Amino acid sequence: MTLPLKQPYLPMEAKSVETLPVGDAWQYEPKWDGFRCIAFRDGDKVDLQSKSGQPLARYFPEVVDALLKLKTKQFVIDGEIVVPVKGKFSFDDLLMRIHPAASRIKKLSQETPAKLIVFDLLVDDRGKSLVELTLQERRKKLDAFAKKYFAQDSKHKSIELSPCTDDLKIAKDWLAGAGVDLDGVIAKRIDMTYQSGNRHGMVKVKRLRTADCVVGGFRYASEGKVVGSLLLGLYDEKGLLHHVGFSSSFKANEKPALTKKLEKLIKAPGFTGNAPGGPSRWATERSAEWQPLAPKLVCEVQYDHFTGGRFRHGTKFLRWRPDKKPEQCRFEQVKR
Repeated sequence: MTLPLKQPYLPMEAKSVETLPVGDAWQYEPKWDGFRCIAFRDGDKVDLQSKSGQPLARYFPEVVDALLKLKTKQFVIDGEIVVPVKGKFSFDDLLMRIHPAASRIKKLSQETPAKLIVFDLLVDDRGKSLVELTLQERRKKLDAFAKKYFAQDSKHKSIELSPCTDDLKIAKDWLAGAGVDLDGVIAKRIDMTYQSGNRHGMVKVKRLRTADCVVGGFRYASEGKVVGSLLLGLYDEKGLLHHVGFSSSFKANEKPALTKKLEKLIKAPGFTGNAPGGPSRWATERSAEWQPLAPKLVCEVQYDHFTGGRFRHGTKFLRWRPDKKPEQCRFEQVKR
């Protein structure tokens, strides 16, 4: 068997908006707080692909096993990998899976098994591509696929169907209750085909304004040779990395280990576009005192406003995002 979609096949993405769109053309879904994943099954082979096109299968062997147990030999599904812990989805436990040691991954997969929440069907059980069908047509086929193959009687299902609705009130209720498990609501145009690799016809509303940024440099604290703040960057359309702000919300006991991690990545130039200390009304004498880093680390930060090409105030560090490529951290995230 050969699947009609070749890897890497990039998932459709969502544009950030302030409010949910209204009208008959929209379907609403929960925005899950996990790793985006496209799962490919071709005979006895299963591949898991991240949002950036990277392989995930070695980190989630229990998800691979669950997909192999489905009584169909071929399909491609789009979903989100989450790790339930004590009735809640834990992003920290999810991050722990990105580990080089297979023994560590195996241990965690047994202690805190992950699950895949599915919200789209891209290739059906006959090996037919569905990406040229509208979402409305694909969802009907996904519902039938899930009813036929997903376990219905287990309390600990490894593969689940994500709910959806055309009722705006339900979507607003989801948004109001978004917390540990949900960090917002997705709205998709039901009349559009699958938009691989772009943001057409799909928007997201998050309770928090967040952005994924490249760590292009850091400053040492005024006292002691430990990190004081991370210098954040976003790429423009020309591929230049611009300094857009900083984050310094770290606990004192975290700083020594973080400093060692950062010092291993010190490498000029850090930022290839606007750099700290350049012409800016935010510049200070201390702006020039920073260490450039190779663009390897991606973190998610919370912010209040983005104006003039920068975060207006310091941001709140939320978490590292090893599942994302630095090149994916672009200005379009903060354009609303």
